[in-house]
Amino acid sequence: MVKFTVLNSLVMPLDRANVDTDQIIPKEYLSSIKRTGFAEGLFGAWRKDPQFVLNQARFKGAQILLARENFGCGSSREHAPWALMDYGFRCVIAPSYADIFFNNSFKNGFLPVILTPAEVDRLFHECAAFPGFRLVVDLEAQTVSTTDGSQSYRFDITGFRKYCLLNGLDEIGLTLRHSDKIAAFEARRKAQHPWYF
Repeated sequence: MVKFTVLNSLVMPLDRANVDTDQIIPKEYLSSIKRTGFAEGLFGAWRKDPQFVLNQARFKGAQILLARENFGCGSSREHAPWALMDYGFRCVIAPSYADIFFNNSFKNGFLPVILTPAEVDRLFHECAAFPGFRLVVDLEAQTVSTTDGSQSYRFDITGFRKYCLLNGLDEIGLTLRHSDKIAAFEARRKAQHPWYF
C-alpha cells in the first residue's frame, strides 16, 4: 500500500449527496479483483454527460474529491475505493459516509476525511470561486488547509488507521511485520506435530 502523508492537490467538486457505490463503479466492472483497470468505469453513467465534472479539463489531475453527505452508500463493494484510486484520487472530503465504504477506504490506502456540513459548504464555494482551487491534506496534523494557510480544518481519525496510512500498511502488511515470529511458530508446530504436514 502507498503511504499517505501530505497531499497537496487540485480539488474536484462533486456536488451531489448520497452518491452510491453503483454510481461510483457500475456492476459490469465487478468481475475483476485486480484493483486496477477501473478508472474508465468511475462514475460511468454520469460521464456520458459532457458537462459532468470528471469530463471538465480544468479538474484533470485532481487527487482530492469534494462531495456531499452519505458518500459511498448502497451496496458493499471494495471496488468503489479501488476505482477512485485507479482514477488518481487519494482522498475524498465529505460530511458523512456509508460505513462499509468508509472502512473499505482505509483498508486500501484511501483517506475519507469528515468535515462539518458548513466546512464542506465553504470548500464548495471556494472551489467554484477560484479556478485551480487546491487543498493540502496533512494526515499527521489531521488538517485540511488552503495552500496559503488562510483556512484550516481539523479532522478526526483513529490512531490505528492513521498509523496504517502513514506507514502504508494494509492488513497483510501488518501481519507480515511479524513474519519471523510466524515462521518460528510454524517450525515449532511442524516439529511438535509432524503428521499435520
